Amino acid sequence: MSDWAGVFIFFVVALIFGAGGIVTSFIIHPRRLNPVKLEEYECGLPTVGPTWVQFRTSYFLYALLFVIFDVETIYLYPWAVKFQSLGLFAFIEMIIFIFILIVGLWYAWKEGALEWK
Repeated sequence: MSDWAGVFIFFVVALIFGAGGIVTSFIIHPRRLNPVKLEEYECGLPTVGPTWVQFRTSYFLYALLFVIFDVETIYLYPWAVKFQSLGLFAFIEMIIFIFILIVGLWYAWKEGALEWK
């Protein structure tokens, strides 16, 4: 058996697994709409007045910046664990990476993304 046969088998099993879940849910889902499922569910009370609420973008900017910098700091841990054995090249790469992080933080600060209004 060649190397590509294993890849093909893996691909076929993945397709069957994905399509199997979709087909199974289509077969066993209820066919009639239930009026109870169409009622309000968040607070249990029917809404009064307009229900459209706009959120300020500063909430999303804070969350986005947090996720970006949080995910980027994940890359620092493996580097710190293997720091002794990586050598000068990896050290210079990490200095460049941290510099890019600092430039991104500086830009977000300059644009006012970190100001709470």
